[in-house]
Amino acid sequence: MGPLTGIRIVEIASIGPGPMCAMLLSDLGADVLRVDRASAVGVEPPMAPQFATLQRGRKSIAVDLKNPEGVETVLQLVDGADGLIEGFRPGVTERLGIGPDDCFARNPKLVYGRMTGWGQDGPMAMAAAHDINYIALTGALHAIGGRDKPVPPLNLVADFGGGGVYLAFGVVSALLEAATSGKGQVVDAAMVDGASSLMASCYGAFAAGSHLDERGVNRLDGGCHHYNVYETSDGKFISVGSNEPQFYALLIEALGLDMATLPEQTDRTHWPEMCERVAAIFKTKTRAEWCELMEGSDICFAPVLSLAEAPEHPHMKARGTFVEVGGVVQPGPAPRFSRTPGEVQGPPARPGEHTDEALAEWGLPADRIAALRESGAIA
Repeated sequence: MGPLTGIRIVEIASIGPGPMCAMLLSDLGADVLRVDRASAVGVEPPMAPQFATLQRGRKSIAVDLKNPEGVETVLQLVDGADGLIEGFRPGVTERLGIGPDDCFARNPKLVYGRMTGWGQDGPMAMAAAHDINYIALTGALHAIGGRDKPVPPLNLVADFGGGGVYLAFGVVSALLEAATSGKGQVVDAAMVDGASSLMASCYGAFAAGSHLDERGVNRLDGGCHHYNVYETSDGKFISVGSNEPQFYALLIEALGLDMATLPEQTDRTHWPEMCERVAAIFKTKTRAEWCELMEGSDICFAPVLSLAEAPEHPHMKARGTFVEVGGVVQPGPAPRFSRTPGEVQGPPARPGEHTDEALAEWGLPADRIAALRESGAIA
């Protein structure tokens, strides 16, 4: 029922942002077929398959891409696909024989999505790295954390936000264009590009002089008292984001302070002392007590919930933000559609779990599948 129903995507298995992109496309209805390594079949993974939530919603075939017949199998899938996504270093798929030119020769309308950290070119294109390194080069890591040092924001900014989400956006955009032009193209999704794009407003504010190039002194980085996280008397935390004057007035009133006796909200010179003053007040009540007083108001308030607590919050439960798949609680599909809602198409698959079944669904005859198995091209 999802808006991408009828779209077929070949996913060359990778880690992090590649599976994130594939999950997003699958959740919105695309038929995504994951091509795992044949050598992965029967190997005990570091984490039980049902917990590999990024791999949900698609079938898996196992192919030996060092076997010419395995390469030909992928190209046969490309014949009937709308898109392909891969996450190798630059040049690897070309050497394997499933690069863009190889695929376009079989299907000129194919959208070929490439996910890398540094991009397909540039001085660092071939270097190994992870999310923390990509955001370090974009200015994002420098801007996040306390005054003493930067703090990695999990791997949300480059891997998933600047990587997987931007690749999905790029693939869908190219699919829309291909529908009118009849021509495919390569989508070069680099995590440094995506993470930099996410920093657009920060770079604008920096150029304007309203965001200083240091941590812990700005409006959105914990430098001010009205947009911050505070500890409560029971050792838990709450968040406030009362940036606008009308919301700030409500915060000040709820804290029992008198606006007339306070410095101007935007006066940076008083932010440190105001942070201390507000922190002392929040330490006088439990998180539950502050929720009772502030939650649901225009103060812009929310408790800081743990991974275990978040799915149980009444708002999250009312919206069905979290779902249970294969006994594992996890975020559901997003965004939402009024007429063609997305859904999780199934639990994560083991490598090669659907090899024969999926190849048949994609048009390979039974004798061809048997011959591929006999040759070791599939597992």
